[in-house]
Amino acid sequence: MKTKGYAVLSASAPLEPFTFERRELGVSDVALDIHYAGICHSDIHQAREEWGPAIFPMVPGHEIAGIVTEVGSSVTKFKVGDRIGVGVFVDSCRKCGPCLAGLQQYCDEGMTGTYNGYERDGKTVAMGGYSDKFVIDEKYAVTIPANLDLSGVAPLLCAGITLYSPLRNWKAQKGKKVGVIGLGGLGHMGTKFAVALGADVTVFSHSPSKEADAKGMGAHHFISTKEEGWSKNLASDYDLILNTVSADIDVELYLNLLKLDGTLVLIGLPGKPYAVNAGTLLGKRRSLAGSMIGGMPELQEMLNFCGEHNIVSDVEVIEPSYINEAYERTVKSDVKYRFVIEATKF
Repeated sequence: MKTKGYAVLSASAPLEPFTFERRELGVSDVALDIHYAGICHSDIHQAREEWGPAIFPMVPGHEIAGIVTEVGSSVTKFKVGDRIGVGVFVDSCRKCGPCLAGLQQYCDEGMTGTYNGYERDGKTVAMGGYSDKFVIDEKYAVTIPANLDLSGVAPLLCAGITLYSPLRNWKAQKGKKVGVIGLGGLGHMGTKFAVALGADVTVFSHSPSKEADAKGMGAHHFISTKEEGWSKNLASDYDLILNTVSADIDVELYLNLLKLDGTLVLIGLPGKPYAVNAGTLLGKRRSLAGSMIGGMPELQEMLNFCGEHNIVSDVEVIEPSYINEAYERTVKSDVKYRFVIEATKF
């Protein structure tokens, strides 16, 4: 299947037009025309080899929303014309404990990433969503509710599930106080989800100018972390705090905001390890945890939840020719709150 897209041909090189072949449709595969592909900050890290050696040429993109164009002979989950989403991984071993439990993101053998890796045959390089077509096994794709705008759905396939999963796992709900550190591509989704789940929500941000946006998304409180002594009156106040930023922050400050049995969940990847005082955890049986995307059942659950509550990501839709500028703006946090590529224009 001849496919047009944009690729990085070498580390830190600008993205440029690229043509390549997708695999032939297998019996359990679904083909789709990609309509929108989100730009995730992790795309930039991998394209620039900031997370270690990468595979080039690389077609990034793991926030994919489109329309089914063809189905394999044994496919039962989708039909031509269906709205379909593809996220951070496209396969897994399918037999380990996590996979059988629907937690494919924690596959014992390692999930197969949507790009910058090899498919299960160990030879085929996986190419991502900055392209006009895609082929995937039906088990690793999800149905997009009919009432949601496809451009706003694309980031849900990574940014959305990355925040929905910990909120569900740590039972954010009415009567719980939830804090969200950062109001970026991840944080704005965490805010929307926590509010929809009924929690009392506080956004912590070093950008005071984002208060109106946070309140507009339903946040009940906004704390500017630039203010001197901002944490003084918040000790032992929160059940759950989600750290969505990758910056090197003082996690001690936030751990001290947790109630008895409260949890601080790390979602962003910092450049260096955090320093944590064990006594801060021991004193109120606090937990420091991590969470990574979600499995296939939860990904569908999240989209259904979004359909019920009319939740999508706040996006700026761009043409493919603007991708390199969008990368630079993403690094500068100059986007509200996610860039999405109009993939029909590749």
